[in-house]
Amino acid sequence: MPIILSDYNPPFLFKNGHISTIYSGVIRKVDGLIQKRERIILPDNDFLDLDWSYTDQKSNKVAIVIHGLEGSAQRPYITGIAKQFVANNYNVCAVNLRSCSGEPNLLFKSYHSGATGDLNAVIQNILQKKEYSELYLNGFSLGGNLILKYLGEKRMIPKEIKAAVAISVPCDLHSSLRELLATRNKIYANRFKKHLIDKLRAKQQLFPSKITNEDIAQIKTLKDFDDVYTSRAHGFKDAIDYYTQSSCLQFLPSIKIPTLIINSKNDSFLGKECYPKKEAEENSNLYLEMPNYGGHVGFIGKNNMTYTEHRTINFLKEFH
Repeated sequence: MPIILSDYNPPFLFKNGHISTIYSGVIRKVDGLIQKRERIILPDNDFLDLDWSYTDQKSNKVAIVIHGLEGSAQRPYITGIAKQFVANNYNVCAVNLRSCSGEPNLLFKSYHSGATGDLNAVIQNILQKKEYSELYLNGFSLGGNLILKYLGEKRMIPKEIKAAVAISVPCDLHSSLRELLATRNKIYANRFKKHLIDKLRAKQQLFPSKITNEDIAQIKTLKDFDDVYTSRAHGFKDAIDYYTQSSCLQFLPSIKIPTLIINSKNDSFLGKECYPKKEAEENSNLYLEMPNYGGHVGFIGKNNMTYTEHRTINFLKEFH
């Protein structure tokens, strides 16, 4: 599809990408959403915790929502869109990726940007209950990459999946990593690295033979983390191999359901390869919107509702 022109124009302060990113991630609060937790067992006997929110009336629609790196289903960008979904008569399944629900997962491996098997397990679990005839996918950052990769892989996409929206997506993971390692993003990179290393130390207690203090001491950057842990735990040769195999960019041409990507032009986490203009122009199912503003998962709007929450609901309504 042609590139979608965006009319997002936030208040002056939030035209700064860093302010938008930090406000949304640290300051924004979303009240009034009830979540009920369900634990499902995965094919490898690990578990995922799903946080469900329900409408007051019966609904045949469910939105599956996936957070970003070191996020959870309690982050404001997840609870914000979940609240809007519920208000529009969708039930919501907010996925906590492995180790992100407040409890360590059981295996040495965890979650990563390309682990579509876990998303497939969630979808199959929902379909087996036969409660929903319409499924919609919504992912943020890493979760957006996961959803887009899932939709473009060589698999049978269940007919119940009608449309998807992905926000602030690092479509090319290596490109995004290079941006995160830039000086202007040091505060974000250090925060991610601290959380990841804290989890890795907890993992070390469970699997002392698989991760050593010397391994952890090698981790100076996010790429080092992916070399030392992510690639090793998930069957990749190294970090570059992980980025190459897991980036959703290569899967976009094969997406066969209506899918919207919203990546702001002032997202400091995204390199130029993360704006898939050619892929959108050549795939009639793929819509790309590139607002001038929004930062990374920012997009501040009126009445504590973000622009992307508004756009997500309106886009999906077109495909009921």
